[in-house]
Amino acid sequence: MSAYGTETDSTYERAGFGAPVRRGTRPALIVVDLTRGFTQDTFPTGSDLTGVVEATSALVAAARPAGVPVVWTAISYSPAEAAGGSVTWLAKATGMRALVAGSEAVELDPRLPRRPEDLLVLKKGASAFFGTSLAASLTGLGVDTALVCGATTSGCVRATAVDAVQSGFPVLVPRACAGDRAQGPHDAALFDIQAKYGDVIGQEDALEYLRRLPSPS
Repeated sequence: MSAYGTETDSTYERAGFGAPVRRGTRPALIVVDLTRGFTQDTFPTGSDLTGVVEATSALVAAARPAGVPVVWTAISYSPAEAAGGSVTWLAKATGMRALVAGSEAVELDPRLPRRPEDLLVLKKGASAFFGTSLAASLTGLGVDTALVCGATTSGCVRATAVDAVQSGFPVLVPRACAGDRAQGPHDAALFDIQAKYGDVIGQEDALEYLRRLPSPS
């Protein structure tokens, strides 16, 4: 039973939601916005996501031997975008104006094991797909499954999961690798992803999936 009770569970089951997604043999690990502005509570937009950083780092380590592409994303605005009115989202989420290119807030958390060969996608909105070349890059790499991690669960992780499946990629979201500023929005987003857009899975399940992938040729 979910946190929302048996009535909600039966309603979603009757509607035909929550079926498991297929898992391919060429996944990509998409790490959404684990930048200092989100992973460290010293920034107004952030919270302490140490556990998410550690769990994601373990997933990255498991992905390397199988040749799984690791894609990092970051929200980054030019000074003109951050201060002006060209990005409509910033009129609603005013705290995001602090995510200015070149600032500490948009740096990937230094605890993350990024390598020079990893792709970095800079974005202006919630989804890692909107207005970026991510879908084309994943297709070029022959990717057939999207493992989505990062922050925040209710914002950029959920938006990326929605656009990933709409772009043709089955979605897996390891629960330990997603974080938010508050528990309620986090839980609600995971419930929604599990019901409609992908499979929310345990950390060991995600690690075992990566370990069992065929060796890269």
